[in-house]
Amino acid sequence: MKIYRKEWKFAKDTAVATGDILLRGLKKKRKVHFKGQVDLVTQIDIKAEKFITSQIKKTFPKHSVLAEESGVTDNRSKFQWIIDPIDGTTNYAHGYPMFCVSIALAVDNKMVLGAIYDPIRDELFYAHREQGAFLNRTRIHVTDEKHLIHSLLATGFPYDIAKSRIDNLQNFGRMYKDSRGIRRGGSAALDLCYLACGRFDGFWELKLHPWDTAAGLVLVEEAGGKVTQIDGKKYSIYNKNILASNKHIHSQMKKVLSAKK
Repeated sequence: MKIYRKEWKFAKDTAVATGDILLRGLKKKRKVHFKGQVDLVTQIDIKAEKFITSQIKKTFPKHSVLAEESGVTDNRSKFQWIIDPIDGTTNYAHGYPMFCVSIALAVDNKMVLGAIYDPIRDELFYAHREQGAFLNRTRIHVTDEKHLIHSLLATGFPYDIAKSRIDNLQNFGRMYKDSRGIRRGGSAALDLCYLACGRFDGFWELKLHPWDTAAGLVLVEEAGGKVTQIDGKKYSIYNKNILASNKHIHSQMKKVLSAKK
């Protein structure tokens, strides 16, 4: 596979630079606007996204962009950047230190690289197809845990949990009984990073968007993990649900999540 060295460096550098914007914004009073009853956006989301998209336009003027706040811009190129200026916006708005910047690149609709930066911990996760996955220059791998009951998992809950019957609560209850524990950090991108570097053994979530998982997908797979839909079918960032694991416990997680309610 072709190595996109310039794009890979760009993703890493831009993620870190955007992280600095988030840290500066964290010290100021944050203005919050609501996209839904609980789904919110801050002025820093907008500022960070404009920064990333401006850098893309300056460096790769013919590339297209899919961004959380502004949607798709110029969809004619085979190169598409998928960006989330703040994954974990609710955490960020409350000053809770669990959020990140996520930048990924797809070529001909195939995810080829991603960079996710946690500015609080100064942790840069990045990966490129056939080049491995890394955390701050150290290569990372998923765990080799083979038993679900000994596994630490991660998940999240959809914004429409108060209105929809598809709320992940039953999944959470069943999975908690069959695992060592479950963490709910509020950032799908960081959950996937933590799976890739061995802090988690598995992760699942419902009702996600492309920018939530684009970079994390490459990280997990390059770290030796497995990513599918919850029913085991092939995963695309345009699917709404995801099941990711260290491979060994994948079928066990699928069995629990697929059990009749």
